[in-house]
Amino acid sequence: MTQLHPSQPDNPLLEVQPHPNNARLQVVTLSQALLNQFQQLSARWDLQAIEYKPFLRFSVADALDLASGRQLQPLLRNIIDDRAHGAFLLQADTQTQANWRNDDAQRDDFVKLSTAVSHLIGLPNFDAMYGKYYARFTVKNADNSDSYLRQAHRRMELHNDGTYVKERTDFVLMMKMQEQNMQGGDSLLLHLDDWQELARFYHHPLASQPMTWGAPPSKNTGYDIEHAVFFEQDDNGLPHMLFIDQFAKPKNLAEGLYLYEMGESLERDNHCFNVRVPVGAMLVVHNHRWLHGRDKFIPHPELSRELLRLRGCFSR
Repeated sequence: MTQLHPSQPDNPLLEVQPHPNNARLQVVTLSQALLNQFQQLSARWDLQAIEYKPFLRFSVADALDLASGRQLQPLLRNIIDDRAHGAFLLQADTQTQANWRNDDAQRDDFVKLSTAVSHLIGLPNFDAMYGKYYARFTVKNADNSDSYLRQAHRRMELHNDGTYVKERTDFVLMMKMQEQNMQGGDSLLLHLDDWQELARFYHHPLASQPMTWGAPPSKNTGYDIEHAVFFEQDDNGLPHMLFIDQFAKPKNLAEGLYLYEMGESLERDNHCFNVRVPVGAMLVVHNHRWLHGRDKFIPHPELSRELLRLRGCFSR
């Protein structure tokens, strides 16, 4: 695949390379100089102010773009809009990662960075599960919740986000805040166009038929919605997808079997690949062109991973 966003050797602020496991995924590495400049420019706004005043989130985003010499916003938008790519792993350089602190102040900085990145490409939705424009949650060795989100010892199947909410969910950002005693648990990705059996399900009579979707109580939505799995096409007539196995509510045998067989097909597809996300890094995907999931963890009594999630619509 042609690399559409090549690194520039004379650019000391950021680097872009294809991910070694799949060239569709672009790895954007920010330099220590860029991040230090961003911290200085955004230091006047603490996390509480950013949470209370939505317009400050765009000021934080502008500070990050300014620190990059106005290169970052067009780069990220080009990647996410390009159907051939549509996803990036954004991380700090190795030296900066080595100096991350394991404390609340560092994690507040992570929230600020994820806020900046998300507002460079769009507008995050209110997350009803957490009660803010972002969500933070922890995966531990034991779990008794009502969804697979926090369950460590099973694979979280491939899915799209936003299947059960009224708000449009064009992008998903997932950032690793901290982890201890972790083995496994990689992110899983599959590009819609690489799904080997896409045509079988896209041309099925039920592909464009509205189906019912609803979430368990922990999601705090309180309603069901109706939409088709293949709910729209892009400007070139290619499909956009909204699917999750956990929250579908099929109304008859035909719908149930269609959704079951779709899930089985996705899980056995050999184009799915693993992505290891370092602490302080974030994975951002076009939600309607990528399916994502999570591999299972190796059990450990003190296993713990805190994640941040931002989901929203594009704003141009």
